[in-house]
Amino acid sequence: MDLSNHNLQGLFAQLGLDNQPDSINQFIEQHKGLASEIRLEQANFWSPAQASFLEESISEDSDWCEIVDVLDSMLR
Repeated sequence: MDLSNHNLQGLFAQLGLDNQPDSINQFIEQHKGLASEIRLEQANFWSPAQASFLEESISEDSDWCEIVDVLDSMLR
């Protein structure tokens, strides 16, 4: 059973990104404005592994799905 905390900090750690609040805010500010026609996992700032994780999280309705949706909204 996966008891990990699926929050924004956990998602950033899962993606291999700095998960400190200031770093998360900086990432979002840097990449904010993602066009609505571009799916989150298709954004050019993800590595192939990160994009794959995001795509699988959404398509498989995984435990990460809700927080991935939150990140998607934050980047729009």
